[in-house]
Order: sequence, then C-alpha cells, then structure tokens
Amino acid sequence: MTKQTLQIIWHSRTGASQQLASAAQRGAQDALTALEVTETHQVRSTVATAVSLKQLLHAQAFIFCAPENLASLSGEMKAFFDRHYYAAIEQLNGRPYSTIISAGSDGHNALKQLQKICTGWRLDEAYPPYVCMLGAQTAEQIWAPKQLNQEQLAPAYELGANLAALIAL
Repeated sequence: MTKQTLQIIWHSRTGASQQLASAAQRGAQDALTALEVTETHQVRSTVATAVSLKQLLHAQAFIFCAPENLASLSGEMKAFFDRHYYAAIEQLNGRPYSTIISAGSDGHNALKQLQKICTGWRLDEAYPPYVCMLGAQTAEQIWAPKQLNQEQLAPAYELGANLAALIAL
C-alpha cells in the first residue's frame, strides 16, 4: 500500500530554514499520530537539492521552506523549481501546499516568487504562509549559524500539523 505523503522540501544555509522545516515535520508527524493514521500517511522532509521528480509527483501535499536571499528565494530552492517545473506541470493540480520563509527583515519577495511558481503548478495554498523574521541585518549576522527559539518555531510546527491534518481528513 502506498502511503499518502506530505513532502517538506527545504533549503538552508545558516540552519534557520532547516530548523523551521524540522519543526513543521514534527508538527505534521504529531498530527498524523494523534489522528491515528500513521499506517496510511507519512511525512517526508528532503533537502531541495535531493528531491526527485518521482518524490514530487508521489506527494499529496507540500511544504516549501527556504531562506530569502537578496530579496528572492535562495538559489538552491529556485534551482529545485527550475529542475522540476516543466516536468511536473499539469501533474500537481489542486494539491495543497504552504510555505515557510526565513528572512532578515522582510521575506515577502521570496514568498511572492514561490507563490507565483506554485500558481503555475496550480497548487492550492491551503494554509497561510509563515515568514520568520530573524532580524539579521549585518553580513556577520546574516551568515552566522542560527539557533531559533520556541516562539519562532511554533508557527512552523502549527503549519505542519494543520497541513498534515488536512490530507489525513
């Protein structure tokens, strides 16, 4: 039997987006466990550079998690979309998704870019996106490894739990 899959696709340079993706994964797994559907549903988290077209097409829902770099998506996350966009077009229609962006002070340009790509894939934004503001403004702050606190991680956990519950119900 093939399990229904919530696929988390992420990229991180300083650890912030990876921590947010992990929080979303924990929330999703906890929701599936609470709903007692772990025999039929699963959560997978894969770094953007390793996602295959087969994984993408197999998933019933998505969480995309990436940092904003220079007012757009990180290069590796954009490269993921570049690799798979045309191969997956017309094959993902109507599948739910949500987005998590880590950003220094804005993040909305990266979010808009990702939402436009998802509109092209005809995905359904099923849960409001989360833009996690890190406040990093200097080169040293931007490139420093990040350690997020519970307040920053909680919305990612909730997003994962809600998207998992959506596909489970």
